[in-house]
Amino acid sequence: METQSIALTPQDDWYAIIDLVTQSVDSPHSKRAYSRALIDFLDWYEQNGRPGFTKATINAYRETMLQAGKSRSSINQALSAIRKLAAEAADNGLVPPPLAYGVERVRGVKQEGVRAGNWLTVAQAQTLVNTPVYRWRREEIPLLKAVRDQAVLAVMVGTGLRRSEVASLTWEMVQQRDGRWAIIDLVGKRGRVRSVGLPPWVKVALDRWAEAIDIFQGRIFHALNKDGSLAGSVRTKGGSRTDGHLSAQAIYNLVKEHVLAAGFTDRQGEATIAAHDLRRTAAALALKGGADLRQIQQMLGHASLTTTERYLEPMRSLQITAGDFIQIELAVVAA
Repeated sequence: METQSIALTPQDDWYAIIDLVTQSVDSPHSKRAYSRALIDFLDWYEQNGRPGFTKATINAYRETMLQAGKSRSSINQALSAIRKLAAEAADNGLVPPPLAYGVERVRGVKQEGVRAGNWLTVAQAQTLVNTPVYRWRREEIPLLKAVRDQAVLAVMVGTGLRRSEVASLTWEMVQQRDGRWAIIDLVGKRGRVRSVGLPPWVKVALDRWAEAIDIFQGRIFHALNKDGSLAGSVRTKGGSRTDGHLSAQAIYNLVKEHVLAAGFTDRQGEATIAAHDLRRTAAALALKGGADLRQIQQMLGHASLTTTERYLEPMRSLQITAGDFIQIELAVVAA
C-alpha cells in the first residue's frame, strides 16, 4: 500500500530540496548532473499535479522518460538523483522513512553493450578548433572571443579534459617537464590527480590567449562581455555574483555554439557533437595515431585500464568490422 502523498519541503519552497542532494555529494560534476535531473523531475511533478512522492510516482516518471526516448544512462542518472533525494528527505524529516525506502527501490533501466557516442575525425576536429577564427574573419564574433574559444577547443580536443577540468585550469598548472609542456597535478573526477602532456599546437593556442589578455597567472579562461572585453565579476539573474571566469556550463554552451557554426548538425539542425564528445574525440584520435591504452588511460584520468578499454571499444570495433569480410557484387541498374 502506497504511503499518503505529502509535501517535500516546508513553506512550499519546492526547489529548495535540491540543495539537500547537491550538498551531500562532493563532485562538482555530480552536483550539476543531479541538479539538472531533479529540476526536470520536479517540473514534471508540478505539471502532473503533485501526485505524491511515492514509488508509483517515480515508476510513472521512469516510464515517461522511456517514452520520451531518453538514453538509458540519462534515465538511470535521473533515478539515482531521485533516490538520493528520497534518502536526504527522510534523513531531514521531510518524508517518512518507509516512503523513502519505496522510492529507493525503484529499479533502473538495464543497459546492455556500450553506447558508441560521437567523435570527430582529424579533419573535422581541425575544422571545429579553427571555427572561432573563421567566424572572426567573417566578423561574426570579436577577436578576443575567437582567440579564447579556439584555446578552449584546442585544450579539449588535444588533452581530453572534462569541461569542469578545463574550467578549473590555472596558468600555474602549465609547466615544462623533461623538455615538454604539460598540465601538472590536475585534480579530476573523484579527486584523482594526473598530469597531461600538452601537444605543441595546444600550447600555441594557450600562449595566444595569454598574450591577448596579458594575464599569466590564476585561472586561464575568463568570461567575456558581448563586445569581447573581459567581463569580470557580474551579478547573475539569480542574484549571485560570478567570479569572472568560464564555468563548466559556459564551456558546454561555447562548444555547442561553435559546433552549430561548423555545421555538425542533424536534419533538424540540432548539434550532433556535445562537449563530452570532444573528450571522446581526443581518445579516438590518440588511438588512431598510435597511442597505447596506458597513455590514453593517463590522459583521460581513468582509474582502471578496463574503463579505458570500454571507452575505446566502440571506436576499435568500427575500424574493421565483420561486415568488411562480406563481399557482394551488385548488379548495375540501367538508366
